Amino acid sequence: MTITNVLVANRGEIARRVFATCRRMGIGTTAVYSDADAASPHVSEADAAIRLPGNTPAETYLRGELIIEAALSAGADAIHPGYGFLSENAEFARSVLDAGLVWIGPPIAAIEQMGSKVESKKMMDAAGVPVLAELDPAEVTDAHLPVLIKASAGGGGRGMRVVRELAELQDQIAGARREAESAFGDPTVFCERYLETGRHIEVQVMSDTFGKTWAVGERECSIQRRHQKVVEEAPSPLVEKLDGMRERLFEAARLAAEAIGYEGAGTVEFLADEKGDFFFLEMNTRLQVEHPVTEQTTGLDLVRLQLQVASGLPLPATQPAQRGHSIEVRLYAEDPAHDWQPQSGPVHKIEIPFTAGEFTVLDQPGVRLDTGVVDDSVVGVHYDPMLAKVISYAETRAEAAHLLATALQRAKIHGLVTNRDLLVRVLRHPAFLAGDTDTAFFATHDLAVLSAPLVSEADEALSIVAAALADSAVNRGASRLAGLTPSGWRNLSSLPQTKSYDSRTTGTHEVRYRFTRTGVAVEGHDRLELISVAPDRVVLGVPGARGSVRRQFEIARYGDLVAIDSPLGPVAVRRLPRFTDPSEQVAAGSLLAPMPGSVIRLGAAEGDHVRQGQPILWLEAMKMEHTIAAPATGILSALNVTVGQQVEVGTVLAVVEEEEQEQA
Repeated sequence: MTITNVLVANRGEIARRVFATCRRMGIGTTAVYSDADAASPHVSEADAAIRLPGNTPAETYLRGELIIEAALSAGADAIHPGYGFLSENAEFARSVLDAGLVWIGPPIAAIEQMGSKVESKKMMDAAGVPVLAELDPAEVTDAHLPVLIKASAGGGGRGMRVVRELAELQDQIAGARREAESAFGDPTVFCERYLETGRHIEVQVMSDTFGKTWAVGERECSIQRRHQKVVEEAPSPLVEKLDGMRERLFEAARLAAEAIGYEGAGTVEFLADEKGDFFFLEMNTRLQVEHPVTEQTTGLDLVRLQLQVASGLPLPATQPAQRGHSIEVRLYAEDPAHDWQPQSGPVHKIEIPFTAGEFTVLDQPGVRLDTGVVDDSVVGVHYDPMLAKVISYAETRAEAAHLLATALQRAKIHGLVTNRDLLVRVLRHPAFLAGDTDTAFFATHDLAVLSAPLVSEADEALSIVAAALADSAVNRGASRLAGLTPSGWRNLSSLPQTKSYDSRTTGTHEVRYRFTRTGVAVEGHDRLELISVAPDRVVLGVPGARGSVRRQFEIARYGDLVAIDSPLGPVAVRRLPRFTDPSEQVAAGSLLAPMPGSVIRLGAAEGDHVRQGQPILWLEAMKMEHTIAAPATGILSALNVTVGQQVEVGTVLAVVEEEEQEQA
């Protein structure tokens, strides 16, 4: 069977990844897209693209019948589901086959058997794979706590909640069901015992239609936030140091695959302890987000193997040997320092240095970039806020970590707050470098410390000085007298010029400077030397203990946003106007929308007495729920939104008038 054209039933980075392999194999490509994704790179890269009217997943990428119609209308003869959305939906796979199309995935029976995490555990237990017992939510008692609520369908942390108090169980189950329904179209959830610390280790399997199964290699994905993986690597540092663990893992993974007659690419996930004991969590009957680290450490193109297996070809006679080390980080548009709030808006620029290839297996040490966004892309509120997967490959784990951390620190990422600083700090953390990672990494090592800006306050201030001087060059370039006099020049001595900027972490910065006959004088920065200045580049001589150190700063502007990049670290500030507009002030006690989203529930009514911390409303953004709570105890004097309303970041949602404290 020859596949000639593949429709990818997915979006963004996922679609681009599959398209890249298709192009290398001479296979045609077809994209589908929502209205929100009309300008997405995956749309323009495909040979054909079909619109799915609407924005939300339920309106678009979860509509299997529309996707099949799109494939037939575009002349595609196969459908690749990617990961997420319908990738583990047995009914969709059945419909694809019924339409006469090739399904690039496992048999329907395997999807059905593994699609329910409840039933899959029973099957794995019977096959001799160690499991954690599943708990009926109705039977959970104090003795079972803490427990983890999980969505039976899907993954990616959606529908997952940790419960440590029995009184919270029912509310958390209800919230988990809503998230699961929104993300996967299936609200079924279950509970299992929650291990506070553990190592998340998974085995990539690949099976053909002739009965051959490879355990291709293991990955460790222990560093997670909200049960979503953030850092993934191959091989696992835990498995590397424990004799015999890899063989036991591979045997368990093969047993799991063979028990359900598996075909194609899949992943068997385990939770392990430091002694090397492990328990089956689930089997993902699809390719996974973190598959590039396995590709890098085996030299295999897993998508190519998927296409070959779907075409009826056998796996190669010999399984490749392991090589080197690879680490992947997920670069998210989110703010780890503020409860991981997702961000939305334009990505003005994304440039990762040392990139040796995109969506391809590297043969030499370097950085691989798999991304769904490019310069001027817009991150919306309807989908996951991942910007890119940045993957390093090197001979050793230490070199891979160092290379990836340096690439991220020097990356130009303009327009949105991201988790970049957190990722760099994790990669450079002594515990990570020692291989001491577990699912409680952020709690153990203090998330506030890990999410702190890479640049020091002193270096941030220096970067802002460079921005002010570059802005002066912009002003000088716009002046009709620019070629005749230096910027800020006066015939008589005068007050310094002042420019003000706002930093998210350190507040307002006022830069006061005067240009002199010999250079520039900046208040608070004695002996600072101006080497050169241009609108987009400033070079300063910075006084040091052993003499002046030359520092170069690159400056980019997008409206009032100023991005300053240098080896000292990235800095982003807002240029403040000289005068404040009174209409921009908001009342005390106002609850502002921290991100764009949809109001899904209200927890109070206008005029109610509310307590500090009491939920006022819930927003859904990027398939996750976010609670907006009262900032103080008082009266809810205004409630400006209704259920179903879409709001933009900064919208005044409600106002709480704080109670006056009685005088003693």
